Amino acid sequence: MSRLPIVAVVGRPNVGKSTLINRIIGRRSAVVEERPGVTRDRREFAADWNGRQFLLIDTGGWQVAGDELATDISGQAEAALASADVVLFVVDASTAVGDDDLGVVSLLRATPDRVIVVANKVDDAAREFDVPELWSLGLGEPVGVSALHGRGTGDLLDRIVDHLPDLDELPEVSPLPKLAIVGRPNVGKSTLLNQLLKDDRVLVSPVPGTTRDPIDAVVELGGIEYSIVDTAGIRRAPKVKETTEYYSVVRAREVLAAADVALLIIDAVEGVTQQDQRIAEEAAGGGAGLIVLLNKWDIADLEQREATEDAVARRLQFIAWAPVLRISAKTGARLHRLAKTLELVLENRGRRLSTGLLNRQIREWHAAHPPPVRKGRRPHIVYAVQAGAEPPTIVVFVGGGLIGDDYLRFLEHRLRGVADFTGTPVKVVARRRSQKGDDA
Repeated sequence: MSRLPIVAVVGRPNVGKSTLINRIIGRRSAVVEERPGVTRDRREFAADWNGRQFLLIDTGGWQVAGDELATDISGQAEAALASADVVLFVVDASTAVGDDDLGVVSLLRATPDRVIVVANKVDDAAREFDVPELWSLGLGEPVGVSALHGRGTGDLLDRIVDHLPDLDELPEVSPLPKLAIVGRPNVGKSTLLNQLLKDDRVLVSPVPGTTRDPIDAVVELGGIEYSIVDTAGIRRAPKVKETTEYYSVVRAREVLAAADVALLIIDAVEGVTQQDQRIAEEAAGGGAGLIVLLNKWDIADLEQREATEDAVARRLQFIAWAPVLRISAKTGARLHRLAKTLELVLENRGRRLSTGLLNRQIREWHAAHPPPVRKGRRPHIVYAVQAGAEPPTIVVFVGGGLIGDDYLRFLEHRLRGVADFTGTPVKVVARRRSQKGDDA
């Protein structure tokens, strides 16, 4: 499978890299805030200009000196440079070149032909006079843009396309199954992604909230490739206090809604929390398959393990159909079981039942356990059909009254006894069928 050319966006903190990314791809996907250090991991975005496709890699701000987290962010930026075909070196045209800018320059001088210097924040004609000074960096002709207002970005994209390597026409690629790693902050989501990738791709820090943006990657498990996304930790709404974290949580929920399978990580030492319950509800309600990973199993003592397993049975009883794996994201212990479990969940998520089988079974259950009377009328099921898969969705057409959610859950439970739906939600919905004597 041919890869797309890679364009890495680098520079010191707070020069507008994420704003430029959003301008190029035409939507707000990278988190933007007027505070350095908001982007902390490498994140990839598909981009297109005049029919030429490429991948943009957003990086954290490169710094000459700083704390351990800043050092890790700089390391991520350097790793992005190593894989890039073209590098956009973004500087702030409204301020003087500083030590952090020069630190990036020292990395880029070895391969100046693949570098484009982007002078950002050229918001008006007066600022254009500051751009030529950047020739002194020795990296070629700078391009003045305003990522915020879009000024000059067309010229920049023309330059990017000119720098892209010549590649044969890219073949059509089948979309990969989408996995989303979800959970509360600091339960080991980024550690799990790095373990699966065998690469320190995502920053791991004891400080909750290190991951701001969803982090996209491709991972091979059991000979099958998956698109996998590590999301920001989802907190309860009252705990989401800052704007950046709010948008991070929103995007984590968007990723979850688009996922084929969600990997819900729970801290086996701390046990199942109310927030774990809510995330599980979101995953199942959105139609994603679900696998529960009890992380840190290797360091949990016997009492903690027993308490966590008891809590899973009680507090996550509503997703009793989800497989539970006991793992260590840090060491990789028991992760070999994940590949087969994923294959099973994806197979079950696409499962279809024949209309004949479905109606025979539902008539049998209906005769033995008819729906309760509601508002003086006893509903009856006229017909049932599987309207879709991924997840399996069964529609029952009802006459004579309304069927309550409790009876729909009864039907779901019985359906799980007929076919293997391990790991996937099964949606059973009722539709009113108008018949003579019924209200329309």
